[in-house]
Amino acid sequence: MKWLKISLIPLVLSAQFAFAEVAVIVHPSNAAAIDQAEITRLFTGRGATFASGSKATPINQAESAAVRGDFDSKVLGKSSSQMKAYWSKLVFTGKGTPPKEVADDAAVKAAVAADATAIGYIDASKVDGTVKVIGKF
Repeated sequence: MKWLKISLIPLVLSAQFAFAEVAVIVHPSNAAAIDQAEITRLFTGRGATFASGSKATPINQAESAAVRGDFDSKVLGKSSSQMKAYWSKLVFTGKGTPPKEVADDAAVKAAVAADATAIGYIDASKVDGTVKVIGKF
């Protein structure tokens, strides 16, 4: 029985991470109302402005970041490999440039806090007063 309890610990811990929430964030001064379709439009290069007409600068996390995989699947509805192929095609044909990429949650938070046009995503547990949450997924 003891070995069963011990063997379940990794399962419980991994399940906790599998259900982590992704928070989409903007600069605190950004008053734009943004829904999931708008976020998808911005992060797939189909738009460069918020619905209000102001410029939008999407910030992506590194491919190795777990939250990026969660964002790609939960918000964009694609796997990370599908998004990589999507951007490769657009770049190759000259029809798009992928979002700026930074290393981790802290780098996204710093970039968004410093730029009123920025939009990014981080693990919801990392949100603080330097950014404004516009959606959780």
